[in-house]
Amino acid sequence: MENLEITATKSSPEIKFDASNYTLSIAGESYPENTSQFYEPIYKWVDDCIDTLGDKKMTLDIELIYFNSSSSKVLMDIFDTLEDASDEGKNIVVNWIYDEENDSALEYGEEFAEDMEALTFNLVEKP
Repeated sequence: MENLEITATKSSPEIKFDASNYTLSIAGESYPENTSQFYEPIYKWVDDCIDTLGDKKMTLDIELIYFNSSSSKVLMDIFDTLEDASDEGKNIVVNWIYDEENDSALEYGEEFAEDMEALTFNLVEKP
């Protein structure tokens, strides 16, 4: 696995993969024209990470200011994959980072967290 960085645009988030530390960061706004195409490398990285994780910890930090419904579906698909891996004993943590003034971001994080049973899903308030 290699590191990967995708620079944020007006409609797509910044993506940072750190292969040596098994960390993925998604930050910004997410409403790309072709959501599936944009997130395809993220799906692949998540799958590759899970396959090579062993007993190490994987961390996913998400700090989205805004995202559309197709991005929400993609996030749920990623969370489902991580939930399955966690259910099989993998050590995976999701940090949903939200601004204290962004009530909708908190609500979305709470909704995602409700669906997770095995996956550690933290709601992290950013002042």
